[in-house]
Amino acid sequence: MRARFALKLCFFLIAACFLAPNTATAQSKLNPGYAAQDSRYNPSERAGREIWFFATAFNDRFLTYSYPQRLGAAIDWFKILGAKNKRDLFQGWGITPDPDCCVPGDPNCPARTLDETYGFQYCKGDDELLKFVGREGYKDPACDFQDAPFVVDPAKPHGASDMRQSPCDLRFGTSTGALGLRKFPNPRFDAEKWRKLNGSLGTWDAYGKFLSGDKEDGDSRTNRLFDGQIEPPFRIGMACGACHISYDPLKPPADPNNPAWDNIDGLVGNQYSRISQLLASGMSQHLVEWQLIARTRPGTVDTSALPMDTVSNPGTMNAIYNFKSRPLHEHRILKWRKASQCPGGPAATCWCEPEKAGKCWERSEKTERVQNILKGGEDTIGAAEAIQRVYFNIGSCGEQCWLNHLPDLRAIDPAQRNYGQTPLDIGQCRRDCASFRAIEDRLEDLAAFFFNARPTDLATARGVTQQQLEGQLNQEFGPDAVAQGQRIFARTCAGCHSSQDNVSEATNFRATDPADPTRRIDFLSNEKPILASRVGTHAGRAMHSNHMKTRVWDQYAAFDMQERPADPAVMEVMKGGGRGYYRPPSLLSVWAYAPFMLNNAMGPEVCGKPSNPDFNFYSSPYVDDNDKLVANPPPCVAFDPSVEGRYRLFRDSIDQLLNPAKRGRKVNLADKDIIIDIVSNVKLGPIDIDSFSLKLPQGSPAILINSLRYKDLLQDLVLVNRDPARLDLKYSTILTPARLAALKDGLERLRLRIALTRGQFTLDITQPREQADFIQSFYSNLLGRVENSGHTFGQDLSENEKKALIAFLATL
Repeated sequence: MRARFALKLCFFLIAACFLAPNTATAQSKLNPGYAAQDSRYNPSERAGREIWFFATAFNDRFLTYSYPQRLGAAIDWFKILGAKNKRDLFQGWGITPDPDCCVPGDPNCPARTLDETYGFQYCKGDDELLKFVGREGYKDPACDFQDAPFVVDPAKPHGASDMRQSPCDLRFGTSTGALGLRKFPNPRFDAEKWRKLNGSLGTWDAYGKFLSGDKEDGDSRTNRLFDGQIEPPFRIGMACGACHISYDPLKPPADPNNPAWDNIDGLVGNQYSRISQLLASGMSQHLVEWQLIARTRPGTVDTSALPMDTVSNPGTMNAIYNFKSRPLHEHRILKWRKASQCPGGPAATCWCEPEKAGKCWERSEKTERVQNILKGGEDTIGAAEAIQRVYFNIGSCGEQCWLNHLPDLRAIDPAQRNYGQTPLDIGQCRRDCASFRAIEDRLEDLAAFFFNARPTDLATARGVTQQQLEGQLNQEFGPDAVAQGQRIFARTCAGCHSSQDNVSEATNFRATDPADPTRRIDFLSNEKPILASRVGTHAGRAMHSNHMKTRVWDQYAAFDMQERPADPAVMEVMKGGGRGYYRPPSLLSVWAYAPFMLNNAMGPEVCGKPSNPDFNFYSSPYVDDNDKLVANPPPCVAFDPSVEGRYRLFRDSIDQLLNPAKRGRKVNLADKDIIIDIVSNVKLGPIDIDSFSLKLPQGSPAILINSLRYKDLLQDLVLVNRDPARLDLKYSTILTPARLAALKDGLERLRLRIALTRGQFTLDITQPREQADFIQSFYSNLLGRVENSGHTFGQDLSENEKKALIAFLATL
């Protein structure tokens, strides 16, 4: 089922070949590929690029300890990154291989055996890093990071002198062989214990093996990844670029398994990434956490991954292009802003960093013009803050700042710690986490890198002029197709997909800034929120709730965003809190980014077709009207980053977008029985039950449990008998009197069924139908099942008009 934990993971794979050396000369000597790409960047853009590629901000500790022990999920890093699996990195996991790593024993590889690298590839910088496996003293390469020059400006807050946090706290490590995943020596590693467990230093096989082969034994769902007594040789961290670095559409590699640095782009968005499957790779597929995390399409990730909101909402990893043209919108914002001093008062409103005179932060409300970021425009306090928040989503500052604000899936008592979410406190995190400050002090460099990115034109990719491209498209789609398509676009699409004012059929959607001819004026989206019901696409992402008041990202949302009325067509039982909207995506370089829609469900299904069947995560989503798999579904299309491979996928996906009858019906089904053991020894009024669990049978729509508020369900089963007045109060502002009466009636009938079973009780939410309908009606955050529905704009165009529109879109 679609990833509920997938690390927004923003789960987004970076081009991290080596660690940034101290000077450009040293870079050229040690890492010529990466340094050659630096030539077009100014010092600030270069610094931002290296931070995006390399900085983990200490999340290696989170992913090693907190992720399995606090959140109950685990990653089998050797299964993914073991040198023996290099040929399947791209096909299996959608990972972009690091050009500067090699398999021990291969010609010209400095490492000769897998024991030397503990089974991993050998990457630049490992000659030093490997010395410190199992002991303290490793100097992180980030300590030698070359910051962009500081410009002294006493007139600006923080401008009197360079007071940036030490770059050591950026935490670079060295590459794992996968761009965006960085390794660090684990000083707690015990070589003798490792040999005794695995037989050699060069394998992790026993470490990732489940403790029992008996499916009835609980140990069949547990492995050493959860065992704190055995420490691995490396701690693995993730950089923010992990979901964005991939193959440049303008210069794709001849062999995706062996790219050069020239083939790699840091902001293009990894539409092949299986980051969700990576995040669940160390778990039994019979666990609900695996099913919640690991059932997403390539190129999508759930931005509510770790801070779970019980809404199935994976979204695409967008390209970061033309951001200087991205529209700004006015919002009422309460946030921390730079200040030179604090007039006094509590640290909750103003704080100065100790021993750094003039480096203060003050929290206040102002009206500002900022970008709307995320699929529903929920991040609305500024682009720099949105970048900063991505680091939380990948585990940075977990223990210091946000881990205790996340819900525990199995905390059922509302009075229990971590029953639900609580808001992260940005001010507290700044004070307590050095890595937060290290990133924050360099956010302007990251933004400079972002603003450098430009669209990728199909004409450039094909090596022709724009006029020649239009000639090719007119030959393919009909005489004068491109010009006709432009007129159709202006009439039917530009209302949402243009940022220019007063659009007409004569509008030049490719116009550039005279002061910067490389930058398009039009962002090809107005970025204004639109009701999810108007678009009609799968509503999951629009129901994201983490930016609501009292939720974990409360402080990253503008007041007016939280206060906007909910879409009544997709909200029934739940509070609004600004939910129910989508932000029209930009159509810049749309030819290179199929399939379409927020979840990549519009168009042919894509897959990697790895040589190792254990890494094949594709399962057909095509179903009939009864949500049963069709016998002969369309085959999936193999990953193809070539220019023409991308173009074919674009053409076929747009054809389905404009012709709903060609789409088929896609519903994500559970591929195994899923059982959530919720609580033991529960008392529902006079009824004593040994244990209470929810079961979703194999083949059922995954959304039935993926977005089920089972905590509310159990709580209300207790309240309807024990404290009905409290139940009335809970829903007084949400349900009409008639709906509240229906809720109580359904709860009583459900309690009677439970009373008949006594003992152990398994609630199959698909049977009987009346019961299932009641549960879904009142306790599901998401009722829609079809993932490629909606966005029927353009279906009434004639066949020739549709062809013309496709031809024009290919030029954008």
